[in-house]
Amino acid sequence: MKRHLNSTLVYVLLTIAAALILYPVIYTFFMAVMSPEEASAYPPSFFPHSFHMANFTDVFEIVPIAAFIGNTFLISGLTMIGQLITASLAAYAFAKMEFKGKNFIFSMFVATMMIPWEVTIIPNYLTVRSWNWLDTYQGLTVPFLATAFGTFLLRQFFLQLPKELFEAARMDGCGHVRYFLFHVLPLSRPALGTLAVYSFLNMYNSYLWPLLITNSENMRTVQIGISMLEFQESTSWNLVFAGTALVILPSLLLLIFGLKQLVRGMAAGALKG
Repeated sequence: MKRHLNSTLVYVLLTIAAALILYPVIYTFFMAVMSPEEASAYPPSFFPHSFHMANFTDVFEIVPIAAFIGNTFLISGLTMIGQLITASLAAYAFAKMEFKGKNFIFSMFVATMMIPWEVTIIPNYLTVRSWNWLDTYQGLTVPFLATAFGTFLLRQFFLQLPKELFEAARMDGCGHVRYFLFHVLPLSRPALGTLAVYSFLNMYNSYLWPLLITNSENMRTVQIGISMLEFQESTSWNLVFAGTALVILPSLLLLIFGLKQLVRGMAAGALKG
């Protein structure tokens, strides 16, 4: 009986915590379908009394939200592919190859994770400006094509692969490139999927860097473009929340469908042996 009570208490606490976390998201979607009067009413109502789906079409007419979402998907996709390539190659070198100073280099490589992004933003901006990459796709993506976190995650996963598999492949005349492409990568799909979801969402939600190096509307990302729904004279909060709902919907869907892969990859990469 005591065990059942403890389990019930745990589920109740988890339900309350989940409700608190999901409340802003749920309220955003409710506000997105409210009328202008209802969205500006005080005290605000939680549930909409009527559904104004025209709010979403109004958002597309006021700002080029479709172009912003397309830019963001392109930038996030390119960054994701770049991180998968660079991180997997570096992780394989640190996990399966022997060279002088490997442990020291890897330690220094991982130590860069402790450097705040704000510290490197000015040098990165000056470098991008000197290359005339301001307001370009390469300026938005190239600084993020390599990641120490992704290298660490994949290295920990590669270390779990059986050494016997590598030795058998070498006895059959399989070199590092062939072993990496046809053995390591297929067996590392959970870790690669984890890094893909993480890097995509991280770039999709990026705000400061795109704001710093983009000037034209056709290069703006969705996180910046959504602020164009707020006007100095007045703000229609139903339209702001409708735009926000359109922005967070793709990331929510990706997180929902990739959550299992994300948790599996994180758990697998945390252990060795």
